[in-house]
Amino acid sequence: MTAPTERADAARNRLRILDATRRLLAADGFADLSLDAVAKEAGVGVGTVYRRFHNRAGLVYALIEDNETGFQAAFARYCGDGATPSPADRLRAFLHGLVELVDANRELLLLAEASAPAGRYRSAPFRRHHEQIAGMVAELAPGVDSAYLADLLLMAYTPGLFDFQRTERGWEADRVKRGLDVLVAGIGAVGGVDPAPGLDR
Repeated sequence: MTAPTERADAARNRLRILDATRRLLAADGFADLSLDAVAKEAGVGVGTVYRRFHNRAGLVYALIEDNETGFQAAFARYCGDGATPSPADRLRAFLHGLVELVDANRELLLLAEASAPAGRYRSAPFRRHHEQIAGMVAELAPGVDSAYLADLLLMAYTPGLFDFQRTERGWEADRVKRGLDVLVAGIGAVGGVDPAPGLDR
């Protein structure tokens, strides 16, 4: 069964709302963003904004979802360009690209985290990233708990922690990437090794 096609008027309203949000963010910053202001700027009823996005976090995650499109396209090109990369290389490339994506969207992600602290884990980008990383981990190290390790790797992109590392600690994005490389190498090294006795698989 195919997914229902979005009505033309609903699609237009979505674009108007997202464009209005971008204008408000560019003009006034993130702290004062409200759905009422977005509705006024977009020229739609505030109920339309609430029905479509539910809250400020939902609106922000919709912007992030739009920004993710380029990231996914670049990763697909990397995987399909010439020789097929190994699972370790694909995982490293994905994690490195995710560092760039999160860095470019830090303010949006911080705003979403402040609006709905657990919303990130229910967002479409997070679910997609988790599925992709878990799949690559399972290829790299058959037999490990790939779902848990995907959660563990994605913790590196928690907006508050990532921003703290970049601003308070002054770490460059490359330092985060190097740390992730160590984790990927460690996962590859233990692939296929039986878990310690007594541990729940």
